[in-house]
Amino acid sequence: MTNPLDRFAFPVLIADIGGTNARFAVVESATAPFRDLGRTPTADHPDPLAAIRDFALPRAGCRPKTAILALAAAIEGDVIPFTNCPWVVEPQRIVAELDFDEVVAINDFEAQALALPSLSGPDLAPIGGGTMRPGATMAVIGPGTGLGVAVLVHARGLWIPMPGEGGHVTLAPRGAREEAIWHEIERRHGRVSAETIIAGPGLVRLHAAMAALAGHPEPALDAARITASAEAGDGLASEALDIFVAALGRLAGDLALTVLPHGGVFIAGGIPPRILQRLRAGSFRAGFEDKAPFEELMAGIATHVVVHPLPAFVGLAALARHPEIHAVDLERRRWRG
Repeated sequence: MTNPLDRFAFPVLIADIGGTNARFAVVESATAPFRDLGRTPTADHPDPLAAIRDFALPRAGCRPKTAILALAAAIEGDVIPFTNCPWVVEPQRIVAELDFDEVVAINDFEAQALALPSLSGPDLAPIGGGTMRPGATMAVIGPGTGLGVAVLVHARGLWIPMPGEGGHVTLAPRGAREEAIWHEIERRHGRVSAETIIAGPGLVRLHAAMAALAGHPEPALDAARITASAEAGDGLASEALDIFVAALGRLAGDLALTVLPHGGVFIAGGIPPRILQRLRAGSFRAGFEDKAPFEELMAGIATHVVVHPLPAFVGLAALARHPEIHAVDLERRRWRG
């Protein structure tokens, strides 16, 4: 855990690094807001060290002493491979070569969870009913390049984030139509995890499998074009997006049953704000609440889409300023010079 007396040295470089983009900001003091430095595609750099050196530091306007990196990866040692891109993070090398006092690495959805107590009003778009109980457990799930999951627990005045790899749980089909689609995806890609379908590349897999079952040629559409086609009235794309939304609702409901987040379930990531109206159309919340014999319990849990443009930075900045109230486990996730 962080030690209340062991604060981070400012300025602090914060980063949200996913499979497609690396975003950076700087927090110059314990009272300063974060300053966004922009984003760069991961494909433009050989590794995170190069992205920090060549993109972030020239824009910082100061020499950061600490780096807190939110990574789309499991933090399990001194060499951290990403799940959905070829980058590998070596924090001790970043410390040595870029002259940081220390580098901290946490999971990217841990950062999303840390942001939740600070989000309100225009940062959130409600889906369905339910109420948020102040100070209660919260959960976040988010499809983007991959599928992130995390939980935030409040106890004894501390916010305790619980990262995980819940995006890789097995996702079961519902009904004969989904069974046929799932079998086709499994034939092409192997085990059908939640991320196999509920992510940008997952929507592409879903649409391609449905086209194959219909006897159509392999479609050459990315997730954005599938979504646009769905909104333009294309039947196959619209059905694919509906299945995507319903599956996300069911998985979010499974997460809610597991941890009982009476503080709310929050849908983050790059995709949900773009399909907000589809999420509000009903199948998401129906899938979320269809958990017999606990339909009434589920109906009372609020769900919101996070529409804040940079929620991970909200969470990372909160950790940088106030480590004393954020019980983040930094065992083997903190490297010093």
